Amino acid sequence: MSEDGTAEILDEVFAVIEQRKTELPEGSYTASLFTHEKGENRALEKLGEETTELILAAKDGDDEELAHEAADIVYHLLVVLAMHDMTVEDLRAELRTRRE
Repeated sequence: MSEDGTAEILDEVFAVIEQRKTELPEGSYTASLFTHEKGENRALEKLGEETTELILAAKDGDDEELAHEAADIVYHLLVVLAMHDMTVEDLRAELRTRRE
């Protein structure tokens, strides 16, 4: 377990995303990303929108909004990974190679 719980929360969020992908509960925003008529493009559009919002929050020096938008980016990134049948561990493995 990491000291601040960061690793665990990523795993927890990804588990919920995977559950929504499988169960597709009605009214779930996550499920709607998997079933949207635009397909994967909708999740990719959201990732782009959130990135723009993060950039503007950083430029404006709004740390609270920056944290909010960063979380949105991580969430949508995890959705895109799930769409490609990748996992958080795949992401961790890639990040490990960059630290060596």
